[in-house]
Amino acid sequence: MKKFLEILGWYGTVAIVGAYALVSFSVIQSDSTFYQFLNLTGAIGIVAISLAKKAYQPAILNIIWTIIAAIALIKLLF
Repeated sequence: MKKFLEILGWYGTVAIVGAYALVSFSVIQSDSTFYQFLNLTGAIGIVAISLAKKAYQPAILNIIWTIIAAIALIKLLF
């Protein structure tokens, strides 16, 4: 389980930084479902590893990030 959480945490980091880079270099738009999906799943990954390591500041930050991404994704899809 520990290895899975580490992989999930690294995925989260890559997903969020990757999403930011893709938008910053105009590869994708910030209102795309792919961008919001990367933010949502990336934040979930960071929440998982942060809680496992009892690092509450990044966990709270990424819980908020998850909520924002989920709302944006719902607005885009519906």
